Order: sequence, then structure tokens, then C-alpha cells
Amino acid sequence: QVQLVESGGGLVQAGGSRRLSCVASGSIFDIEIMGWYRQAPGTPGKQRELVALIVSGVGTNYADSVKGRFTISRDNAKNTVYLQMNSLQSEDTAIYYCYALQGIRPYWGQGTQVTVSS
Repeated sequence: QVQLVESGGGLVQAGGSRRLSCVASGSIFDIEIMGWYRQAPGTPGKQRELVALIVSGVGTNYADSVKGRFTISRDNAKNTVYLQMNSLQSEDTAIYYCYALQGIRPYWGQGTQVTVSS
């Protein structure tokens, strides 16, 4: 079992920055992929949107909507993945979920709310 705990959400003005963190604990061996998804408010039936992924030994992948503004990174020594978000826009308002893939088993955090005020 892997537990993921996010932090760093909150209220930020448009154009501002925020850094999210996600700490993994438990049986954290062989976690090849970690990343972030988000779900906008008022869209409970909609799938979570991929924001960014980081794949061990391969690289990173970003949604077109965040390319050039968001940066994902991972600190294996701290079992933590980060999402640095710059130039935030109102469209970035969402609950951000941490994601990890261990083998074929996915894990999710509980989410952290990011609200961008215009």
C-alpha cells in the first residue's frame, strides 16, 4: 500500500505562483510514475484532467494548457513529487490530486484545493 499526502494548496491571485508537494509513504518501492491530475469545481462527473507526469528514467509530460507555466519534479530521497505552478490563471482553479503508479496499481491522494482569484 502507498499513501500519498498533498500539501501547498490555497488561494492565489491570478499571475501568481504556488508549489504543491506530495509525499509518498508505505511500500514505496518501484514507483515508476508520479504526477498530478486536477478536477475543476462543479464537474463531479467529469474525468480528472492530467496536469503533469514524471516517469523514472524517461522524463516528464505536461498538459498543453500548463506547458511553459508548470514544472514537475521529484526528490527520491524525500519520496516527494512537486508541482511548481507559475503564471496561474482562473482556469487553473481545481482540486489537484497526486498520482502514483506502482507496477500496474494506481494510487491517489485526497487532493488539495487551488483557487486562483482574478
